[in-house]
Amino acid sequence: MIRGILETIGRTPLITIPNTNRAGEAQVLLKYERFNPGGSVKDRPALYIVEEAERRGLLRPGGTIIESSSGNFGISLAMIGAAKGYRVLILVDPKTTDANLALLHAFGAEIIVVTEQDDSGSYHKTRIALANKLARETADAFRPDQCFNLLNGEAHFRSTAREIMDACSGKISAFVAAVSTGGQLGGISRYIREKAPEAKIVGVDAIGSSIFGGETNPYRIPGIGLSWTPTNLDLELIDCAYKIPDDQAFLAARTLARHEGILVGPSSGACALVALKLAQELLPGERVVCMASDGGERYASSLFSEDGTARQGAAASADPEELRGLARRLEPWSVRPAEQANYRPDLAESLDVPETTLRMNETAYAESARR
Repeated sequence: MIRGILETIGRTPLITIPNTNRAGEAQVLLKYERFNPGGSVKDRPALYIVEEAERRGLLRPGGTIIESSSGNFGISLAMIGAAKGYRVLILVDPKTTDANLALLHAFGAEIIVVTEQDDSGSYHKTRIALANKLARETADAFRPDQCFNLLNGEAHFRSTAREIMDACSGKISAFVAAVSTGGQLGGISRYIREKAPEAKIVGVDAIGSSIFGGETNPYRIPGIGLSWTPTNLDLELIDCAYKIPDDQAFLAARTLARHEGILVGPSSGACALVALKLAQELLPGERVVCMASDGGERYASSLFSEDGTARQGAAASADPEELRGLARRLEPWSVRPAEQANYRPDLAESLDVPETTLRMNETAYAESARR
């Protein structure tokens, strides 16, 4: 018997894409996080951070969880709050989809829409600063703080990474993940470096994000990118980075739906494109594990509908061979990402990161290392 919905988080499958991935090359395996109850990989760090806060006495019965999130992390916290009886307040922005807003409402979360842009033209910094202010002013509040809390990465170090390596008997040739707050790529890369140091670790970002350096410009891929390198991500562990255009990410996601029967979001489409690139460069019998962070339902109006496709001026889908050709022509943005790091240690102070987050960071990974 499963005692509540939260016990179903994790243990997600690895899925092949046989209609797109060919014999004679490495095997692509999607780590399909849509199978989590909240529908995304963010269920893992959300639950881990909340339960660590409970264990440390930072979040008590009747408390309020306050977070800046335009998508999956906020939905995960809303689900967890509903299951555990917490009030949940999520700060979103005008780019948040109607589907995500509906899911937040369904779980009973309160929503604040932040409309002020930050100095990069995005909303990340203004959302975070307001969330921190509200947390200081609200009695019994807790800020999970996915951008600055290193427990975000530790959650993936302890769960996602171990599942991948166990399922592959410790043998993978490459690992591919998108990056936003840095938790999944940061935590999993730490674990893989310990257990399979020869594996190639590849980060995927949007053109317009500056996590791996470069100029910051608007982009449409949701759930990916920042205007700085997040503290959860150690770029010394990353072998190379790709930046994918919006239209290619959307096209790849639609092609996987049409030709593999697999729904993924645009950021996962971008990762799949890079995974196909690597598979064509590696040998049969080798494995490329690719994170598919969520399903495509949340992007239905922009990703799969005829109106959404027309607005983007993009093809509805590609033939698998066309997608493979597109992947083959990709070139890395950087083969030495650490040299283009865009860390901003000043942000913790300027955005007034809570003291509780800084205290939690002091022990991040320490307990995992002892286990």
